[in-house]
Amino acid sequence: MANTSARMLRLLSLLQTHRYWPGSDLADRLQVSERTLRRDIDRLRDLGYPVEASRGVAGGYQLQSGAAMPPLLVDGEEAVAIAIGLRTAVGGAVDGIEETSVRALTKVVQVMPPRLRRRLDALRTYTVPAPMGEGPRADPLALTVLAQACRDDERLRFEYTAREGERTRRLVEPHRLVSLGRRWYLVAWDAERHGWRTFRVDRLSDPVATGARFRQRELPGGDAVAFVRHQIAAAPTRYRVELLVRAPAADVERVVSHWGDVDAVEEGSCRLTMNVDTFDWPAFVLAAVDADFDVIGPSELRAYLRARGERFLRAAEAEVR
Repeated sequence: MANTSARMLRLLSLLQTHRYWPGSDLADRLQVSERTLRRDIDRLRDLGYPVEASRGVAGGYQLQSGAAMPPLLVDGEEAVAIAIGLRTAVGGAVDGIEETSVRALTKVVQVMPPRLRRRLDALRTYTVPAPMGEGPRADPLALTVLAQACRDDERLRFEYTAREGERTRRLVEPHRLVSLGRRWYLVAWDAERHGWRTFRVDRLSDPVATGARFRQRELPGGDAVAFVRHQIAAAPTRYRVELLVRAPAADVERVVSHWGDVDAVEEGSCRLTMNVDTFDWPAFVLAAVDADFDVIGPSELRAYLRARGERFLRAAEAEVR
């Protein structure tokens, strides 16, 4: 049975690397008779792999796409390449697939042998990716630890740096990972502070699964994304920005997303409200909307825009020598 299983894995690997295999060549590679090869092909079909056979002197076998996704067999080089690609996707290189990429990366890393994990760790340590956008980046391999703990209902310990810079050690019962605004958040029950918390993944380090299992609690509202958005909105900020923008509300909403509130005032105008610590993001939004606006408040924003505007004006008027 062990020889048969190993031979079928070898057969599957060969079928996945070539579009078409003549039957005699495939039998020679496996060092079996063509009759044994046909039996192995039938076994693969029973497992859900759609192998097409052609008869005749030049007859052979070809692996086709099917109605469902059967297990794939990849070698070590391919596994490392897949993990690197998924890490890039996790970092937000392609919008909308971050959470799916974390689930897939979790599965790949979990079954990797130690030698391949060491290669992946070396690539992570000694390569410097160019950022795809502004803001801190979460460690993809740390994300896999968090995702596995969420999936397995396993308590986690990690170091966490709060917004004010205070560093603490946390013990949590992880619930969900949420990708929002090019950042990752862990929704979890804090076992020592006895309450639901949202943790920015880029602020936590050294996550370790403790091995202790727990029963999932009911998250208030039941929606992890809505919970994170509520926590972000409730967090104290330095400034409350209010603007009257002479553009349709729908156009402004597409730019500001969930990072601000947009209310239509009249046709072609809207009120934009944002809670921020700096004025960089409101200035970016206004530039992206490309419409006239009035600053309702605060006065510090007017000073900020005046200083930035004068800098741009000097650059526009200066002659390059």
